[in-house]
This record gives sequence, C-alpha cells and structure tokens, in this order.
Amino acid sequence: MPGHVERQESDYKRNGTLSLIANLDVATGQIVTPSLGPTRTEADFAAHIKETISTDPDTSWIFITDQLNTHQSETLVCLVAQLCDIQEDLGVKAKSGHLASMKTRAAFLSDPTHRIRLVYTPRHSSWLNQIEIWFSILVRRLLARASWTSVTHLREGILAFIAYFNRLSHGPFHWTYKGPTRL
Repeated sequence: MPGHVERQESDYKRNGTLSLIANLDVATGQIVTPSLGPTRTEADFAAHIKETISTDPDTSWIFITDQLNTHQSETLVCLVAQLCDIQEDLGVKAKSGHLASMKTRAAFLSDPTHRIRLVYTPRHSSWLNQIEIWFSILVRRLLARASWTSVTHLREGILAFIAYFNRLSHGPFHWTYKGPTRL
C-alpha cells in the first residue's frame, strides 16, 4: 500500500543466487567478459581476470577495483606474476615477501611497472569505481522487484540485460558532479 514498507508475500521462495563479476571498459562504456557463478572467491576473481586478459593477452591492463580481499589475494598475485613473467620469489602468505599481507599484495598488484596492474579506490568511495555505477543500473532496471524462476532464468536475464545495455550504450559515463556550491 502507498506509504507503507514493501513486504514479501508469505509464499516467497528463493530459487538460488548468482555472483556477477564484470568489467566496464571506461573508454567505451561497454560491459566486457562478465562472469556468472555460484561464488565470488579469490579463485573466481582470479579466473575472471585471467579470462579478461585472454581477450588481448599482449596488451597492458589496468583494473580499477575496490579494496575487497579477493582483489588483493595470493591467487591474484601469483597470476599477475605468471602473466607478467615476473621471476622473483613472491614469498610465503602471511609470512614473507609480496605475499606477507594484504598491504604487500596490494603494493605488488598496483606496481606501475607491471604490464597488468590494479588500481584501488579509497575505502568508502564506490562512486569512483564506475562498475559500481553500472551495478546500480543493473539493480534498478533489472533486479529490483523482479521474480526469477531459477538460477538459469536469472543468468539468462542478466546476460540479456548486458547485451541490451551494450547495444544501447552511449559511451562512457560522464561525471556531472561539480563539487559543493558556494553561497
């Protein structure tokens, strides 16, 4: 009813979930190499990055991410070292070298001398990560108040939305915020 909080019907049934890992090409505004799976572990994220890089394996890559632990994982450090042909000893997780801590792993992954690197947005500033803006569009235009009969139905819906978005995209997001106004 208008003016009241929306409630779930008593016969609501959850039919499963999916985790979406996606990239936004900031130059074109296109969603590229989306990964849909049951989890979003460090292995899932590293596999997604590997799949993305395989689309153009010889180019340099810069990934802008938040500071989620899966974006600073041992698996990702090992992958970047392998793909960049870095021969140095990476150390031991939680003990030494580049793998010693999240901070040392993030420093390795964001090294500007690497052909593949990550740039981390500051904490609590998701608006700087443009894929987060796109995720909010996905939620508002597709997922909010939707009803999915199965995980397969959900997967098909998300992939169809991505194709629709890419087809109708008008290029990159344009920042409109001008900063605080002065009186």
